[in-house]
Amino acid sequence: MGTAPFALVMLLLAAAPSAPEQLSSQEPQPMAEESFQTLLLEGTLAELEHGCVEAAAFGLSDRQQQLRDRLLSFNTTSQTMDEVLTNARVLLICRSPDGARTVLSRYLPGFGAERERWLRLSWQAADAALDHPRAARALRRLVNGDLMALEQLELVEAPDASAEPGEPITVNGLDQLAHHEAAAGDRLAAAEVLLSGRTTGAVAARRLGLAAELLEEADLDRADQLLELALDQAAADEAWGLAVDLLRVQLRLQLAAGGDGERPRQRLERLTARLDDQYSSWQLQGGGEPGPSLRSPREPGGHADVGEPTDAPTP
Repeated sequence: MGTAPFALVMLLLAAAPSAPEQLSSQEPQPMAEESFQTLLLEGTLAELEHGCVEAAAFGLSDRQQQLRDRLLSFNTTSQTMDEVLTNARVLLICRSPDGARTVLSRYLPGFGAERERWLRLSWQAADAALDHPRAARALRRLVNGDLMALEQLELVEAPDASAEPGEPITVNGLDQLAHHEAAAGDRLAAAEVLLSGRTTGAVAARRLGLAAELLEEADLDRADQLLELALDQAAADEAWGLAVDLLRVQLRLQLAAGGDGERPRQRLERLTARLDDQYSSWQLQGGGEPGPSLRSPREPGGHADVGEPTDAPTP
C-alpha cells in the first residue's frame, strides 16, 4: 500500500514542468496594484526604494510619482540623520532631486563626518537638478573654500533607478566645481578653479585647455599662453591625442582674433602626419593588436578621437 502513492507522486512530478521552466516562460511583471498600495501605506525606506527601482524598470511613471509623494511624507517629524540621508537618496533614485533637497532641509547637520555626508548628498541633489549655483556652493562648503582640498575629493554621482547595475560613477571635486561655475555663467570663476589645480601631465593639460577656452573672450593673450603650457604638459605625458585637440583650439582662437594661425597649423600638421605615419608603418609590418600609440586616428582612441589621449613620437 505504501508504494502506490509514492509511484503516483513520481509520475506526477515527471509530467509536470519544473519550477525554473515555469518561471522562464513567464515575462517579468510588476507587483500587483493591491501590493503596491500596501507598500505605499506600510513600506519601509528599503521597500520603497525597491518600489522605485521596479517602477523605473517597467516605465510606470504614475507609480513613481506616488512613491515620491510617499517619500516626502515619510516620518517628517522624527527622522534621524541616517533616515534623512536614506530618504533623500531614495528620492534621488526616484528621480526627484527637488524632493531630496526638501528632505535634506529638514535636518541641520553638525560638524565633521556628519556635515560632510550631508553636503555630499546636497551636491548630488543639486547636480541632478542642474541647479549649478547651489551645487557650486555645496562643493565650496564641503572643503571650507580650500580648492586644493577639493582637488583630492572623489564624488559619486547620484544613483539612477533606470541605469544598468554597475560601478558608481565618480568625478573629481575640482573639475565639478569648475563645471558648475561655468554652467552658472561665471566663466572667470570657473577658469580660476581650473588653474588652482596642482596635478600635472594630461590632467593638467586638459584643465589648462579648458581654462583657455573660458578666458578667450576676456583675455585672449592669456588664453594663448595657457594653451602653450597645456601643450607642454601634454607632451610631458605623451598625450598626443590631447595635444592635437589643444592645437586645434589654439588655431581656432588665433583665427578668431584675426591672426593667421600659422604656427599652430604647422605644428598640428606635423604632429598628425607623424601619428598617421606610425599607424601606417604598423599596418605594413603586419603587427598584432595595436597599442594605444598605434590606433587608427579615425578610430576610438586615435588622435582624431577628441579628448582621448594616445601616445606617439614627439613632434
